[in-house]
Amino acid sequence: MRISRRFSETKQNLVTALFFLASLIAPASSARAACRDLDVARNFTSPAYAADVDATIQYFGHNFFLITTAKGTRIVADPLGPGWYPNPNVAADVVTVGKEMFNHNAVHIVRGNPLILRGLKNYGADWNNVSTTVKDTLIYNVPIHQNADFIQGIHGSAFVFDLGTLCIAHLGDLSQKLNEQQIKNFGKVDIALTPIGGGRTMAPDLAKEVLTQLKPKIAIPMHHRDSPYLIKQFSTGLKTQIVQGDTLALSKDALPVPTEIRVLQPRGMMNYR
Repeated sequence: MRISRRFSETKQNLVTALFFLASLIAPASSARAACRDLDVARNFTSPAYAADVDATIQYFGHNFFLITTAKGTRIVADPLGPGWYPNPNVAADVVTVGKEMFNHNAVHIVRGNPLILRGLKNYGADWNNVSTTVKDTLIYNVPIHQNADFIQGIHGSAFVFDLGTLCIAHLGDLSQKLNEQQIKNFGKVDIALTPIGGGRTMAPDLAKEVLTQLKPKIAIPMHHRDSPYLIKQFSTGLKTQIVQGDTLALSKDALPVPTEIRVLQPRGMMNYR
């Protein structure tokens, strides 16, 4: 009787342990945190999962993007005020604002009564602490600095979008190399929306140094004032694709290694090919 009972307990413990291990390597779990994911977990994805589009990124110019997840969640980052590019007819579930200036915080142009997440408070004088889940996406911010030689207020905010499959970082108006705490806060970035314009933000060479810190699979340049020179300087030495349009579809298991550049061309932007 005792032997039978011990065997039953051992069997139950083994089953419990196997279920626990299976939960750690489950390939398509929406609860899996992409920005904190282990590389080993990617090796257990199924062929069907690998073919899925996990997100699309649409670029409207300057720092203005629309990210749409596979489940349809629409995230607008740093909406740009009218006058620079054709004003898009865009709706969103959530809008993130990394800088309190008209070329980053034009939330009024976004339809759909979205949740507004501001990375700064007190009119940009200090950082907010943002960490929230909107539908299938965890959104949090990372405090950054802008170039104090060009603007009075040096506070800025980057945002990270953890889609469960992909980790997308919008670097805002970053103008300095990252410190160890910032790198840790960003996590395992797959896609880095990267300013390269110089002046208030990083110049191309410094932006490339930041890429070596974050090690994203894809970097999408922004804040470049449509300058072919800046884009060429940023992309030199890295495999680069000029996308013929403003939208890029992304699949976790189709991401390149090492880092590659994708140049998106919004409406009103010159063609770089």
